[in-house]
Amino acid sequence: MPDDPMEPVRRWLVREGEVGYHHGDLRAALILAGIELIAEKGIAGLSVAEAARRTGVSTAAPYRHFANRNAFLLAVATEAGRIMGDQLEAALEAVRERSADPLDQLEAIAETYVRFMITHRAGFDLVFVRELQESEDQALRDAGRRVIDLMLAPTIEVSPDMLRALELNEEIWTSAHGYAALCLTGLFRAEDVLASAPRAARRLGQAASGRL
Repeated sequence: MPDDPMEPVRRWLVREGEVGYHHGDLRAALILAGIELIAEKGIAGLSVAEAARRTGVSTAAPYRHFANRNAFLLAVATEAGRIMGDQLEAALEAVRERSADPLDQLEAIAETYVRFMITHRAGFDLVFVRELQESEDQALRDAGRRVIDLMLAPTIEVSPDMLRALELNEEIWTSAHGYAALCLTGLFRAEDVLASAPRAARRLGQAASGRL
């Protein structure tokens, strides 16, 4: 695991060689604080007031950007989806440079998802959080759809039958999320689930393609 798992998010806040909160970046800084809070305490631990405290502004300041906690959660979930999509895309591109085997891509998806969830203490449960199920926000929908499309593409290569590909995708999500959740409870070590989840994804892909 990286020394500072939030570094990819912090890089997003870099502006013209400068890092950190500036007056024009308050919304972005609050979102970063929200992602950090979830990584420490889970989704239930997301607090607008605590994000303001960590950002060094008054508890009233966030409400210039977010009408309420749900609006703040919406922004955090959207950004988490964007980060997850970027990481999945980078992992798939790296694999495709050395291999055309979709099973290798399934492994990369599972490892990347587990790493994201361990780092941020949330995964699909944040991007598709229950409190936002009725949201019509296009940015959140786009972020979620991008993640799904990235994860679905290799399963379609494994099984051209769309129904079976969707089932395989669901099985890999469930397996990877389960491994990560067990790691977060302390039952499994991070290095173990980062090895086990990709192996499970490959076996699921082999079974779906008849290569097991």
